[in-house]
Amino acid sequence: MFLGLLKSMRPRQWTKNAFVLAAVIFDRQLTHPDALLRSLAGFFLFCLLSSSVYIINDIADREADRQHPRKRNRPIASGKLPLSVALAAAALLAIASLGIAYYLTPSFFFISLAYFLIFLAYSKWLKHIPLIDVLMIAAGFVLRVAGGVSLISVERFSPWLYVVTTLLALYIGFGKRRAELTLLADNAENHRPVLDGYTIPFLDQLIVIVSGTTIVAYSLYTFSAPNLPQNHSMMLTIPFVLYGIFRYLYLVQVEEEGGAPEDLVLTDRPLQITILLYGIAVLIIFYLF
Repeated sequence: MFLGLLKSMRPRQWTKNAFVLAAVIFDRQLTHPDALLRSLAGFFLFCLLSSSVYIINDIADREADRQHPRKRNRPIASGKLPLSVALAAAALLAIASLGIAYYLTPSFFFISLAYFLIFLAYSKWLKHIPLIDVLMIAAGFVLRVAGGVSLISVERFSPWLYVVTTLLALYIGFGKRRAELTLLADNAENHRPVLDGYTIPFLDQLIVIVSGTTIVAYSLYTFSAPNLPQNHSMMLTIPFVLYGIFRYLYLVQVEEEGGAPEDLVLTDRPLQITILLYGIAVLIIFYLF
């Protein structure tokens, strides 16, 4: 039962909460112990809070998951994790994480609460509305970034990063919907009703729009944000972003993967190398020059 609970908390999805650390990295405060510790605490709390949301979502989806070729093995859908235990765990995780969030800063608490309430509504209603479902996923990423900003005294964090985060999350979200539609084929709407509002050509158009806009927005950030090095060295990171976007598109459209983006980050070696090189480049540009 414990392993079932841990699986329902979806630790693989915790990689998404790394966006909480964007503020401390891009504001060049990694070398400030207090800012770093507060940001790490925020990351940990978002892991607990998002796990509460995942458990609630699995409870709400348990009947539909039983009809899904992969999701039917989830602990709640399969019956390995009793419903009463899942409900108690979700409540405990939410109360504990929100309580500690308020201790960190009231603003971080309200951002965390907004995230929790939005995704409660997402689990119940919003995930069934085409386009709104992916927009809510993007909102979750933006709230993670905003949460990280609220934990430190920001000096150089650029609003451009909110734009890039929104567009990148939309890109990943539409790619996820395309992969689900491809996997489930003609029976897609029976497993996830919102897929009835999408088609492969429509999703391909949306992916083209947000991928191109993401590249433009990030490129503009690298030379127009006021907090960056004056020699425009941040533009050297653009090739990594380009390849990462192209690689994800290849995995979604050619390999027909992407139904679980967090798995791609943890298993696709070229994508991992790209993220690693991008991170090293950012650290060198921000902290050694």
